[in-house]
Amino acid sequence: MLKLISWFLLSFASFLAIDMVWLGFIAKDLYSKEIGHLLGPVNWLAALIFYLVYVAGVMFFVVNPNLTATNTKVFVMGGLLGALCYATYDLTNLATLKDFSATIVPIDIAWGFLLTGLVALASSKIHSLLY
Repeated sequence: MLKLISWFLLSFASFLAIDMVWLGFIAKDLYSKEIGHLLGPVNWLAALIFYLVYVAGVMFFVVNPNLTATNTKVFVMGGLLGALCYATYDLTNLATLKDFSATIVPIDIAWGFLLTGLVALASSKIHSLLY
């Protein structure tokens, strides 16, 4: 049980670290410019719940079924899950929110692919180190 908890926490930390670089440095100005008028204060509890659920989903749906797969397959499968999840969010926002930026949609979907692929790969490597 301790290994499972460690695996999850280290996978969670990898997701958080990678996404914070994106949100805090690389894309910060882009999001402010494109959807700043839609943003309010961050609901940290909701953000934490999202991160916990998302990482658990990556581990359950991508990493665990692919423990013996190649790095490329783990990355691509994670990336596809990420693109799907981020497309769901962004395209729903584009369809339902007035003034949601169409510019953000493909960028965010690509980010979802890259982020989730990297986290799946990191989680896979963490698993191999722990087990």
